[in-house]
Amino acid sequence: MTTKRQNFSGLSYLDAGVDIDAGNELVERIKPAVQSTNRAGVLKGLGGFGGLFQLDINRFKEPLLVSGTDGVGTKLLLARQFERHDTIGIDLVAMCVNDILTCGAEPLFFLDYYATGKLQLENAQAVIEGIAEGCRQAGCALIGGETAEMPGMYEGHDYDLAGFAVGVVDKPRLIDSSRIMEGHIVLGLPSSGPHSNGYSLIRKVLQRSGDEPSLPLGQTTLGEALLSPTRIYVKSLLPVLAEHRLDGLAHITGGGISENIIRVIPEHLGLEIDLSAWEMPAVFHWLQSNGQISEAEMLRTFNCGLGMAILVTPESVDDVCQSLSRVNEPVFTIGKVVTNTATGSRVGYIRS
Repeated sequence: MTTKRQNFSGLSYLDAGVDIDAGNELVERIKPAVQSTNRAGVLKGLGGFGGLFQLDINRFKEPLLVSGTDGVGTKLLLARQFERHDTIGIDLVAMCVNDILTCGAEPLFFLDYYATGKLQLENAQAVIEGIAEGCRQAGCALIGGETAEMPGMYEGHDYDLAGFAVGVVDKPRLIDSSRIMEGHIVLGLPSSGPHSNGYSLIRKVLQRSGDEPSLPLGQTTLGEALLSPTRIYVKSLLPVLAEHRLDGLAHITGGGISENIIRVIPEHLGLEIDLSAWEMPAVFHWLQSNGQISEAEMLRTFNCGLGMAILVTPESVDDVCQSLSRVNEPVFTIGKVVTNTATGSRVGYIRS
């Protein structure tokens, strides 16, 4: 039995949904933004098969490379819903560089991965220019990336992002939490909003509330507050790290306050956090009220207004706070390391 072949004209990659010319045009469009992130050590621009970076080993006694990778989760869906694509790239960089910063590392370079069903040039350009802005804020170079057009894997203009950061720290300056003991003080640095975590719950609350993005919320709108890009703490903390020995740093991401600071605390110790030490921003009050979310759930899901935690000895608190003040970084004293909490769990909460 034979199967008759129908007479088709020859197929191209474009017929399959992949536009090579659009991809090439995107590379040309983003070159100025990428070049604006160059720093000492970058050896080659876009277009090669690999990004090159030469580490100045004379700066370090024992250089350690620190790497991190992340995405921005379902915050991407809000970017699409609100038709705002120019800040989501900052989120992507922030989630990676803030993580490696917790080791005391200075970010050196960054690479991104942008995957979509159909390449929409304006959206992709806005996203990657946002990535470049994030790199400038972090002082690291955008030395490469990948744009993948995958019809059938993603629908239409849907896209996803991943990022990869590499930094360096001198081994004697590595923050490994080994010096943390009972009595250490916890300092908190303010967030810009939910950052890039908890957005599956945020979207559920938004759907339930029926509120429009234009709803006034404090000094901004609901939409602006929800899409406010993740703060990058590199330029605030690197000068402090150069002056002082910080014994612990925790990036407050998925798991919120309850599950992130405790990650850098030795297992036999706990935390006492004073919830009255800072004011929770309006967007979190909106989420809690409209979602009828319990306080415990808020604390284990969101950063609740704190994006980074610092652990220092009581004797160094004033000096560290003064250093942060010199770089115009607000700081709150939010708690301390304890042997046991009143509740018996490793994290306890009080209101002073």
